[in-house]
Amino acid sequence: MGRHKQFDPDAALAAALDVFRRQGFEGASLTDLTNAMGIQRPSLYAAFGSKEELFQKALERYREQCPVFGASICAQTSARSVAERLLYGAADQQTDDANPPGCLITLGAVLCSDEHSSVRQLLADARQETQEALQSRFERARAEGELTIDADPASLARYLMAVVHGMAVMAASGASRAALRDVATFALRAWPTNAPSHVGMEAETSPA
Repeated sequence: MGRHKQFDPDAALAAALDVFRRQGFEGASLTDLTNAMGIQRPSLYAAFGSKEELFQKALERYREQCPVFGASICAQTSARSVAERLLYGAADQQTDDANPPGCLITLGAVLCSDEHSSVRQLLADARQETQEALQSRFERARAEGELTIDADPASLARYLMAVVHGMAVMAASGASRAALRDVATFALRAWPTNAPSHVGMEAETSPA
């Protein structure tokens, strides 16, 4: 008997991530996934477990590649630069021609049924983790005097995340990078400090 064709799990996971980004969790059928990954269902189950486990692994890969939702976003030198990096980085990433438009964390399970509530929760947890990291960074900025004492770190974090998620919907609907960067610029007008800009419109394009 002939030997089974070997496959590269890393390349297969990258292919699965692309399918999930384009079609969401429920929209991506097992046939879509196995065709893109170049494997049969038994190999998918053996290497990655269930479809939900595959999605979780793809989400982990996405977050590794996605600086907007990574821990490094809060490593900027000021709270203002964190906000700029987040917004302009999201605009660039969500409109990168090399990848499907929008954001997996925002759109990946928008239409999931109750049957897959665990997938919705997985993405909600990812969003919440980023929001909490932003809030913690802004609390430090307020304690250090960069933000005024009456600035609300929790509200700032929620505001920025709401803008980022709205931009993802716009990108998925065909909005251009220029349009999303315009949204980012407008959103930053609400920033509660006159601290100088560190990223601004010249922000380096973020990889997806």
